[in-house]
Amino acid sequence: MEYLIRNAHTILTMDDDSRELSSIDIRIADGVIAEIGPDLSSGAEVIEASRAVVTPGLVNTHHHLYQTLTRAVPGGQDALLFGWLQTLYPIWSRFGPDEMRVSAMVGLAELALSGCTMSSDHLYLYPNGARLEDTIDGAREVGLRFHPTRGAMSIGESDGGLPPDGLVERESAILEDCIRVIDAFHDPSEGSMLRVGVAPCSPFSVSRELIWDAAVLARDKGVMMHTHLAENDEDIAYSQAQFGCRPGQYAEELGWVGDDVWHAHCVKLDGAEIELFAHTRTGVAHCPCSNCRL
Repeated sequence: MEYLIRNAHTILTMDDDSRELSSIDIRIADGVIAEIGPDLSSGAEVIEASRAVVTPGLVNTHHHLYQTLTRAVPGGQDALLFGWLQTLYPIWSRFGPDEMRVSAMVGLAELALSGCTMSSDHLYLYPNGARLEDTIDGAREVGLRFHPTRGAMSIGESDGGLPPDGLVERESAILEDCIRVIDAFHDPSEGSMLRVGVAPCSPFSVSRELIWDAAVLARDKGVMMHTHLAENDEDIAYSQAQFGCRPGQYAEELGWVGDDVWHAHCVKLDGAEIELFAHTRTGVAHCPCSNCRL
């Protein structure tokens, strides 16, 4: 399938020179920009853009699409992170496949309307038969490029964790399902519309062993790794009390640094942790709205 974006008022290239082009055409073939220039000819579907600014699609590097359905729930909106989670865990525990799919579709449709063409997603709870592919089905229907991550929680309240016991999984089952979804859905090819990552939820909801095993599995499969880190003061205090170190050091000890890793939030990294991430080319997903609140 070919498209011709014709006579764009301005094209923001985002190339190394940050060029801005005017009155230029873009020819797209099989989902790839094939040619940029004036007065291009093509038998493709034509999109008139003389009054439009054309930009690269935005990329959303961290999302919990399942939370779309509960973002206006009263009672937890003014709480700190841990209190907010504890308010919503009982509601999320009643979700199932339909809720996961619909929430993904709504969230991705909103992103598409904002100019986003690719989104990651961090799904770390699977109540009532929900599976990662529920969100994948939603993404296919909306049409966005999608990078879901198979998240997980394994330490419930009875073992000193934050989530209720009914929302955690056995660690062996988590690793088995990571293998299943990677083998079934991950497409590493150039221009892929779907790739899958491995994403234990956070240091306060999974064991040290699972974080290590997840890193070994992800690197064996050649997929990306994602988790939450250094999200607020509570997060730092938990790490120091439970592990005797700061979150960045904990991540380094367990193999969670490198250019195949990106951490969400990282609001409270200190100077040494920032230097560590820079040196190892470890990624950070900045989340301005929630980070300002935290």
